[in-house]
Formats: sequence, C-alpha cells, structure tokens
Amino acid sequence: MNTPVTKGIHHLGLTVSKLEESANFFISLLGWKEVRRNPEYPAIYVSDGSIMLSLWASRAQPPNPFNKDKNVGLHHVAFQVESEADLNGIYTKLKNSGVPIEFAPELLGKGPAKHMMCFEPSEIRVEFIWLGK
Repeated sequence: MNTPVTKGIHHLGLTVSKLEESANFFISLLGWKEVRRNPEYPAIYVSDGSIMLSLWASRAQPPNPFNKDKNVGLHHVAFQVESEADLNGIYTKLKNSGVPIEFAPELLGKGPAKHMMCFEPSEIRVEFIWLGK
C-alpha cells in the first residue's frame, strides 16, 4: 500500500475578476486575514489560519465566466464549518450582505451533513459544509 507523500492543501490559487471585492468577501464576511499583497502581479493572499487562498487578478477583459457544466477547472471550493449554527450564521450573514446564494443550508444527501452554496464577487462557487457530527 502506498502512503501519500502530500499532507493536505497549503494554499489554493484562484484567478478572480474582482480582486478587491473577492478579497473583501473572505476578510469582511468570513473573518479571514490578509496575509500579504503583490501589487505587481496583482494578487492578494488571505487565510483563515488553516488554509491560504492566493487571489490573482484576471488580465482578460472582459473575463471569461466559468461554466461548471462545460469548462475544465475549479467546479467550486468547499470550506468546513464547526457547527450547524455556524452554517446557518454564515448563510444569514451572506444573504443579508447581498451575496448571491445558489441554495440555502440543506441536507447533503441523506444527512446528517448539511451544506449551502453561494457565489463570491468574481462568481466562483463557494460551498460551506457542516459534517453533522
């Protein structure tokens, strides 16, 4: 049996069409911290203390929107939350902030896990999941 040589995700790089707005989604709405900026690239790096996202500004004008059913690439990114209350709280905060919601918290399959899906400002699908333990 092979033992994995990798130990989880260090960071995930996302190309975004709205750099400042996308960074603000993670910082202001989710409580993440800005790690650093690279104005030459341009990029903003944000972290929740466990994972870092590298947000790079798209140079395509207008940017090409991603179609989850037709394009190869990131379908969505999913973040785990600790409790059902956290999941419901994120949903309420995002909805009240005008974030487009694809679906509200619901059972994942037959449960007990629950999840919800939204779109951050650059229209990347973001899922939040509570494992129901």
